[in-house]
Amino acid sequence: MSAAEAPATENGEPARGPVPPGGLLDVLGVASVVLDTDGRIVLWSPQAEELFGYTAQEALGQYAARLMVHERHIQLVGRLFADVMRTGESWAGGFPIRRKDGSTRLVEFRNMRLLDDQGDVYALGLAADQSTIRRLEQDVALSERMVKQSPIGYAVLDTELRFVSVNPALEKINGVSAAEHVGRTLREVLPMLDSTSVEAGARQVLETGVPVIDDTLVGRTPADPDEDHTWAHSLYRLEDAMGNVLGVAVSVVDITEQHRASVEAEAARRRLAVIADASARIGTTLELERTACELADVAVPELADVAAVDLLDAVVEGRQSTLGPSEAAVIRALAVRPPNGTEAVRAADPPGQIARYAPDRLVTECVRTGEAVLVRQVKDEDLPRIARSPEAAVLLGRAGLHSYLAVPLIARGEVLGALDLKRTRNPAPFDEDDVLLARELAARAAVQIDNARWYQNARNTALTLQRSLLPSHPPVTTGLEVASRYQPAGATSEVGGDWFDVIPLEGGKTALVVGDVMGSGISAAATMGRLRTATTTLAALDLDPARLLEHLDKTTSALDHSIATCVYAVHDPHLRQCRIANAGHLPPARVRPGHPPELLDLPTGVPLGVGGVEFSTVTVDFAPGDELVFYTDGLVETRRHSLDERLAFMLSLLDDPARPLEEACDLLLRTLHHPDNHDDVALLIARAQELP
Repeated sequence: MSAAEAPATENGEPARGPVPPGGLLDVLGVASVVLDTDGRIVLWSPQAEELFGYTAQEALGQYAARLMVHERHIQLVGRLFADVMRTGESWAGGFPIRRKDGSTRLVEFRNMRLLDDQGDVYALGLAADQSTIRRLEQDVALSERMVKQSPIGYAVLDTELRFVSVNPALEKINGVSAAEHVGRTLREVLPMLDSTSVEAGARQVLETGVPVIDDTLVGRTPADPDEDHTWAHSLYRLEDAMGNVLGVAVSVVDITEQHRASVEAEAARRRLAVIADASARIGTTLELERTACELADVAVPELADVAAVDLLDAVVEGRQSTLGPSEAAVIRALAVRPPNGTEAVRAADPPGQIARYAPDRLVTECVRTGEAVLVRQVKDEDLPRIARSPEAAVLLGRAGLHSYLAVPLIARGEVLGALDLKRTRNPAPFDEDDVLLARELAARAAVQIDNARWYQNARNTALTLQRSLLPSHPPVTTGLEVASRYQPAGATSEVGGDWFDVIPLEGGKTALVVGDVMGSGISAAATMGRLRTATTTLAALDLDPARLLEHLDKTTSALDHSIATCVYAVHDPHLRQCRIANAGHLPPARVRPGHPPELLDLPTGVPLGVGGVEFSTVTVDFAPGDELVFYTDGLVETRRHSLDERLAFMLSLLDDPARPLEEACDLLLRTLHHPDNHDDVALLIARAQELP
């Protein structure tokens, strides 16, 4: 049975009884020799045979001095032997010996007098090779000196994982003296430390002999009971020369500073990764709400469990806002992440909602001062200053809100709103590094949000102008049923210059116009308004369509190099005809009962504003029940399909001449207007009717 398997008593102490032999004596090779009073050899051990080179048969009965000692020391050894036999006092020393083969070796001797039960006196001599002894002494001295002076903590545990010895460095690390270690387990010496993993590792090392290298442990010891430390410890199985398991050697190094540096480096890497992610994800469009959602998406869950992006309502409306010390903040919520589920999310303002936050609320303080507001550890009395209402405060309390951070969104020196961050699941409170990261995210996002805000305001202005210049309802005209639609461009592009018009003329005739000013924004909308006004004025003169386009061409040329396409048609219900002229626009479609839908074959002409090219008028039949469909390119153009494919698709949708015109308009817009086409659309459908 090995030492690791030795039975234990009920009190945990090792059982008393035979134990396996140690290997040190075998390493020393100690020779035993017994002499009688005359100095003759009466007992000769196998180790003596190996050390001196003589067999027992050769040695027994011989004078020991002549056989074992160099001849020049025989007299001295004789006197020493006589003193031991006379006085009974032991003697020790070293002498060179001459082996049987003639070689010389230094040997350490230990001599003592023996007395048997008959009263006879003998001498016992123990001898060992001096170089072996010196080597072991040096090894022990070196090991002891290194262990005692090393800054690394060392300990030896027995097979029951109780301390046998510790060095001064480990005393300092643990804050416990060596005497208080010996005989006790790690759990008993350091009760504040979770030693389960260390003890499990030590047992595994005892069983397998496989060492544990640089395993980490975090905790506190009496040496520094108020701060966590990090240690790297290694475990090695101790065995003697015969392979008996003696215990476990433990080395301990305090790596707290290195660990903190590593944690800080990892935190810095994480912050850089979040910032890089934010640079790629925030501001992909000029949509205000989407930009806010992108900021919240980056913040959750990397920085917070719940993130909200709120803007001052005045800022959203395009006005500057400064808050006095006693003023409430009128805030519009733009984004919350995660979008649903937890009580903390339900406590936040729903996107699109406007709320008033009293002067004492933390988010109000944030947007008023332009400084971050941090509550590391949220207490019950803090919840009313964080939540929008008492009900929301209850929800936050139930959700386990324990840390709160709000940072201002500042762009071009103006506070736009705040990024509101909460932690409920992440157990770590917000710290200064989190504040720095949140500030960086807010600063980057604020510029994008401000761009989206100004773009949206400009777009709303252009859209308002655009809608104000278009007819709200086409007028009732003789012999025509008319339906129309205007679809503004998406939020990622500016408002365009598409327009349509229905103009009653004398004699029951009606002018139908659809046009598209190249460009976008307020300038395009203003140009569209001027062309629409000019068209209405010229139409009143009852000009031929081609002649009217020539006048519009001159008008357009005078408008700062503006260019526009236009289709102008005049319907005469009495003649059941339409006279049509085209200035670079897509051809209208005609739908007739009993005939397949078709694109009118018209001379394309050149856009208005090019100048120098005559326009042509084409007369087409337009009987009751027939339809003309006028449209701008935003209805049919896409990036992935050819124009011919799209026009054919449009004609396939016009397969029912009896379909109500309003339904036809909705069908065309819903089916044809592709989300990727960031262009506005003007659509006008006219159906001829019988005259009363």
